[in-house]
Amino acid sequence: MRLYAVVAAGAFRRYATYRVATAAGVFTNTVFGFIMAYTYIALWDERPHLGGYDLSQALTYVWLGQALLMTCAMMGGGFEDELVERIRTGDVAIDLYRPADLQLWWLSGDLGRAAFHLMGRGIVPMVLGALAFDLALPLSPLTWLAFLVSVTLGVVVSFAVRFLVALSAFWLMDGVGVMQICGLAGMFFSGMLLPLNLFPGTLGEVARALPWSSLLQVPADVFLGRCTGWGLVEAYAFQGGWALALLAAGRALQTVATRRVVVQGG
Repeated sequence: MRLYAVVAAGAFRRYATYRVATAAGVFTNTVFGFIMAYTYIALWDERPHLGGYDLSQALTYVWLGQALLMTCAMMGGGFEDELVERIRTGDVAIDLYRPADLQLWWLSGDLGRAAFHLMGRGIVPMVLGALAFDLALPLSPLTWLAFLVSVTLGVVVSFAVRFLVALSAFWLMDGVGVMQICGLAGMFFSGMLLPLNLFPGTLGEVARALPWSSLLQVPADVFLGRCTGWGLVEAYAFQGGWALALLAAGRALQTVATRRVVVQGG
């Protein structure tokens, strides 16, 4: 486990070196946060308590989305580009022969990346949003802790989805198309554009049942105090269940891909 902790710390330091890119990202998240906030204000003026949120909760949802956009890699852009390239060039064969698990290696790095983006690109936009608008911030430290646990589970779910997408390059040899589709699905079904509670009928039920809702909708509901007691347990079970199922699928696909590499290498 020490090896994977070192990998996570190394990923954190790696992303921390790009200070200009981080500053640009903070600026972009803040600008889009203000644009979406005023859009939500106009929408909630016409439809108060839309989706069960009051205006303060809706604005909080907006800024949470900006804080978690890169943390949970809703549009992609994490490790998968590098892994797909290593698969395409054949360098992944070296990774498979290392005395380290491929899935855990990349998961550790992605957790380090997520931790940096939460601190580097998440806190500042959230603070600026709180200064400009009346946000529904939790008063209890336990709610903040519960939120961080939910975010961590969301990051693992996000990783598991993107790991599967990256492994598809073993058969497609170019994962760009699949990554783009996954990024679009992540933006829409995470609730980044609109809270999933606003989706009507069957579409809303399906959207809330998909793994991408773990990236924003579930953490946001935990932050806003909509998941307490048994509801919080159910939220964690939903995220944890998807994480385990997707990681298991990734593990199985990794095993098949490893056998393919061994056979071709032999």
